[in-house]
Amino acid sequence: MKTKFKKISDARVEITVTLDANDLKTAREKALSRLSQEVRVEGFRKGKAPAEVAKKFIPENDLNAETADIAVRSTVVSAFREHEKMPLVAPNVNVTKYVPDEILEYTAAADIIPEVKLGDYKKLKVELKKVTISEKQVKEVLDNLANNFSEKKPVKRAAKLDDEVIIDFVGKKGGEAFPGGSAKDYKLVLGSKTFIPGFEDGIVGHEAGDKFDLNLTFPKDYGVKDLAGAKVVFETLLKQVNEVTKPAIDDKLAEKCGGFKTLKELKDDIKKNLSAQEEHRATEKFKDDLINALVKASTIPAPDILIEDQLKIIKDDMTRNAASHGISSLEEFVKLSGETMENWEKEARKVAESRVKASMALQNLAVAEKITVPDDEVAAKIAELKEVYEKSPEAIKSLKDPNVKMDIKNRMIIEKTLDYLVKINK
Repeated sequence: MKTKFKKISDARVEITVTLDANDLKTAREKALSRLSQEVRVEGFRKGKAPAEVAKKFIPENDLNAETADIAVRSTVVSAFREHEKMPLVAPNVNVTKYVPDEILEYTAAADIIPEVKLGDYKKLKVELKKVTISEKQVKEVLDNLANNFSEKKPVKRAAKLDDEVIIDFVGKKGGEAFPGGSAKDYKLVLGSKTFIPGFEDGIVGHEAGDKFDLNLTFPKDYGVKDLAGAKVVFETLLKQVNEVTKPAIDDKLAEKCGGFKTLKELKDDIKKNLSAQEEHRATEKFKDDLINALVKASTIPAPDILIEDQLKIIKDDMTRNAASHGISSLEEFVKLSGETMENWEKEARKVAESRVKASMALQNLAVAEKITVPDDEVAAKIAELKEVYEKSPEAIKSLKDPNVKMDIKNRMIIEKTLDYLVKINK
């Protein structure tokens, strides 16, 4: 067997393989043996006739085709190994020359695991944000807690700020109701800034039973492009006005919020919880920034096949998300956001490529630093997952699959590698 290597790109190669008469002889013997199993020869049970006898009953074209197939399948893997390349999927084979019993030449092209050149991962210029909790943040939590213990009483008067109102409304653009712009028996605290500017102020001064239109304009930077800057009308029915009486923020409120003796104890607990939340967010952002910095400092060719796989995962996730909101397809979901499918896919592909590069960077870092996870830790993780999914027989069964176990181990290695990256860059 002779091979010739050609680099198409950093992530794709083509190998030309030439097999001579000796190579084909071995393949032909295997082909004859296999085809003999399918031939019926008088005087012999099916598949029991000697190969040389069965050969007379096998069409020459079938034998030649089987020989070529076996020759390719038995040599293509070793051809890639010879050049120290690992295909990501089965190579695309094209036979370019075949003279039975004399020569067979074919090309095998495949995306490969590309060479990754890691940057200096011990000196990434990323800072971990210091967490500080302000009195304003604590006050916002206290206000929310006070709201939870508020008393609400229906009143027969015009609505004012800080009242809770119950409304029906239908949002229309150009005379047509737009998705997500309608609701019935919706509870809204006036002044909460839950809706676009002008909506809550427009309800102030109206009484229960009033029907009225709110002519408003969506902000230019609104998240749904189809509504950004659009002029709309909200046909509104005010059904009830509730006066809200908030309790004082004092020791009594603290007692209602979990048995705290004083307001100071409650504030200290709020500050502690806020600090934990903010530190978690800061750490997660630090991890994301480290990965981005590592990718930027490294040379990482991203194979198209891995990008396509990741793009499919993104599409599947978005499709499930759309379905959970009653939207039948990804295309409809994208259309409702005011985006074209072409532009959405373009941006999604960028995200997919970033994910692939991040994964490859961490995998290579794990190899470079010899980071692994002991089997007992993997077993403990699987046992933990079995408890989580104890009511799902299908999930429990999947945890016995060797491929699933390997995937779990790989994920644990990536997590451990990321923790290492954080440790050496703090």
